[in-house]
Amino acid sequence: MQLAEAKILIIDDDVDVLSAAKLLLKRHAKSVDIEKNPQKLPFLVTNGDYNLILLDMNFTRDVNSGREGFHWLDRILDINPKTKVIMITAYGDIEMAIRAIKSGATDFVLKPWENDKLLETIAAALQSNAPGSAAITNEDKKEDNKKAKAGADTIIASSDTMKQVLHTAERVAATDANVLILGENGTGKTQLAKHVHQHSKRSDKPFVTVDLGALSESLFESELFGHVKGAFTDAKEDRAGRFEEAKGGTIFLDEIGNLTLALQAKLLTVIQERRVTRVGSNKVIPLDVRLICATNMNIEKMVEEKTFRQDLLYRINTIELDLPPLRERPEDIATLAEFYLKQFSKKYNRPVNDISSALIKKMQQYNWPGNIRELQHAIERAVILSQEKTLQPDDLFLKSSGGQASTATGFDLEDMEKTLIVKAMKRFNGNITDAARELGLSRAALYRRMEKYGL
Repeated sequence: MQLAEAKILIIDDDVDVLSAAKLLLKRHAKSVDIEKNPQKLPFLVTNGDYNLILLDMNFTRDVNSGREGFHWLDRILDINPKTKVIMITAYGDIEMAIRAIKSGATDFVLKPWENDKLLETIAAALQSNAPGSAAITNEDKKEDNKKAKAGADTIIASSDTMKQVLHTAERVAATDANVLILGENGTGKTQLAKHVHQHSKRSDKPFVTVDLGALSESLFESELFGHVKGAFTDAKEDRAGRFEEAKGGTIFLDEIGNLTLALQAKLLTVIQERRVTRVGSNKVIPLDVRLICATNMNIEKMVEEKTFRQDLLYRINTIELDLPPLRERPEDIATLAEFYLKQFSKKYNRPVNDISSALIKKMQQYNWPGNIRELQHAIERAVILSQEKTLQPDDLFLKSSGGQASTATGFDLEDMEKTLIVKAMKRFNGNITDAARELGLSRAALYRRMEKYGL
């Protein structure tokens, strides 16, 4: 699709950014809509038939982590998985850029942006969008479900510990028992929840994920239980909540340990009664969903400290699945690394096809505080930046015991950043534009860093 034919939506809580973007894009696109309130996204995406959405990554509640942006990105792609989304932020770096693309975004730009660069990014995103793809057909949905099912089975389990977890998960999947998944950040709790769903009798029905850690108290009831028109100021139409969207399937409540006691009470009522009432309505809607929850917190200790309701814990953990940290399953490290190497070499069209035995040994000796997620990101960065066909120890940047990133030679954070810039500049023969794009930086930001390091 050409930019001149495109309908574009811009979501940002900064009115100056909205005005500037609309002023630029309205001269090039068919139509440009702007919106300050991200809570209106579900209605706009459902009814607006947009070809591309520019989405701010940070809103007023959470100014620099990008968490809200990722939450709304997930909501957009839940409604229409084919929507092209470009994330915009003033706090971008290569980590956030990679995570945004991994989460389904088409691209990533920093503000203040360069006008030509923004137009080029949007045009490239639209070019990759086949005509008519904004409308999802039944065949598209079937294909998406097939891909989701295939993806759910990509849990790497060479170790006896993980094989036992999967064996238990598959036995539980055949029932409708509520499941509580415990584990540190990055151990694969969401993937295990999908695995349970795809091995259940509900596998052809929706799998709906809710990140409770990203929801404010004011959004909780509307997001989970839905609302009716006029229930509050911005409620312009009736909207089903996430529990209703999961009808017949599975709802996965991630980070349940983050809920306040007041919200825990509201959730407990719904789970006990198996029904919801939309905000602003008296109509009771029965529920037919399978409940899976997850947390990285010590929830038993929270019960002892009276920060988590014991009766809610009893309701959500009919079956408990405890995911071991990666440091306790070193047998899986090489298999996981090889899996991600193949995945990212294909994704980025890079000729990296092997991992040296020295690097495998280094990875097996490392503690992996970020678990599988850290390993995945480390391999992804290495594939993007490596100049060789075989990854070597110096290609993988890991955290030292002090929390700083390091390679086998013990680089600190500034050394790592300088090394990444040098590698990118070498790879692109000194081309600032291409190197900045690869690093997820603006040209100006790259120039500043090069001046800082005397490059």
